[in-house]
Amino acid sequence: QVQLVESGGGLVQAGGSLRLSCAASGRTFSNYVMGWFRQAPGKEREFVAAISQMAGRTKFADSVKGRFTISRDNAKNTVYLQMNSLKPEDTANYYCARAPRGFGSIDDRDYDSWGQGIQVTVSS
Repeated sequence: QVQLVESGGGLVQAGGSLRLSCAASGRTFSNYVMGWFRQAPGKEREFVAAISQMAGRTKFADSVKGRFTISRDNAKNTVYLQMNSLKPEDTANYYCARAPRGFGSIDDRDYDSWGQGIQVTVSS
């Protein structure tokens, strides 16, 4: 069973930036699509971004396009989420996740392994 561990969250003012990292255990990291989701209090978990196995394709939720980027370093078994121009509505618990097949799904049921989540709080 893979372990995913997020880091890099915290409190930031609106307009600021944060970079989240997600480190994965195991030797097959490069075989999987990786994604980021978030969940705000009282709301359902929502898709944020995904990246294909060799980083040739990326996908973003409309709400973060142009502000967030996703990248990965397969040699380090790590996926990143760079978040710029943060807004108070970006406040949420952020999760990284692994998809065993396909690319482009925004449905969290298509992701089979999840990190524990990390809090991002954007103050106005």
